Amino acid sequence: MTGYRTLDPAKIIATAEALELRVAERFPDSGLRKVAAELVSLSRDLTGTAKALEAPIWWLRALIGFAILAGGSVFLFVGTFLSFDRISTGAFDFVQGIEASLNTLILAALGFLALVRAEERIKRKRVFRALHGLRSLIHVIDMHQLTKDPVVLSANFKPTANSPARITNKADLARYLDYCSEMLSITGKLAALFAQSVNDDVVVDAVNDIESLGSNLSRKIWQKIMMIEDTARTKAG
Repeated sequence: MTGYRTLDPAKIIATAEALELRVAERFPDSGLRKVAAELVSLSRDLTGTAKALEAPIWWLRALIGFAILAGGSVFLFVGTFLSFDRISTGAFDFVQGIEASLNTLILAALGFLALVRAEERIKRKRVFRALHGLRSLIHVIDMHQLTKDPVVLSANFKPTANSPARITNKADLARYLDYCSEMLSITGKLAALFAQSVNDDVVVDAVNDIESLGSNLSRKIWQKIMMIEDTARTKAG
């Protein structure tokens, strides 16, 4: 059952590869084919990055352990110089020593806390770098569907001299837009891999932003697909 509770990176890559082949078969000379190939390449890179983030950063944990051990040794060493029999003869000096020790202890605790959270910050930075590339690809996919407007299927449509190349076949236009929507869906699954690998609220929020961006753009694409179907029904009527 656990296999159906987590995303399988290999299946995500396989889905992206199959989509690239489908785009190549139907639109071999289109820019969308290059975008599909880039999605496959990015899928391989990001799945590897997400998998690597699951492992602890051992050198950092060793450094933290050494720092804690060294700090404890220093406090034990300094503690041997504090003698409680000085309370009657030098109470003021004794209190000053206690205060200085407490301040040092507080600063050391804050330093240890920063070291402990360093692994979290390092992994978070790597996730943000990976998600930045994914966000850029999402916008590239959106650029390719911008000019794929169902209005070209209308009998009243008249292109101008500066109009971009259009797909005028209803089935091809719907399939092109569907491919774009599938690509956006795959980017969402790639983003979700990082939330699966890194248990961090900030990472989860960043992943949710990527998924929301892709979902919103995909919703816009499906509105176009519905318009294509409406246009076809109008012509048939």
